Amino acid sequence: MIADELLGRFEVATAADMEALGERIGSGLVAGDLIVLTGPLGAGKTTLTRGIASGLGVRGPVQSPTFVIARTHPSLVGGAPLVHADAYRLDSALELDDLDVDVDGSATIVEWGRGKVDGLRDAWWDIEIERPSGMSEDGAAASPEDLDLDAPRVVTIAKVTAP
Repeated sequence: MIADELLGRFEVATAADMEALGERIGSGLVAGDLIVLTGPLGAGKTTLTRGIASGLGVRGPVQSPTFVIARTHPSLVGGAPLVHADAYRLDSALELDDLDVDVDGSATIVEWGRGKVDGLRDAWWDIEIERPSGMSEDGAAASPEDLDLDAPRVVTIAKVTAP
């Protein structure tokens, strides 16, 4: 369960700070917790998940599950395993359910899962990460390499209850 003091909007300055926020989140998660991560490519979703994995005490390495859809990381400390899924190529909650993810027995993170987790749980945490838009202050487009720089992100954490 994500602590109430972690609900809200935070500016995260570096990748290390993103991982540290993830560790704080992960240290409170238990089996049955579900997190939906939203943000554009390069926002820091997998970086946050690495921190969550560290806080949970699960086996790594944590990498983006884009090509395998879902990875399970067993606990090294007797706690809940972590399921890290990517719903980008899925069309619905039914397809996510078809993956046979153990949402009751694991802490589950679903990247790109907004609108695709309905029915999996009655409540979950929605975490949105915003990164720089790629425009400089003078309105010029930034190069693609600049989007990966250690630039501040804004992370918004909210609890969602199914309608």
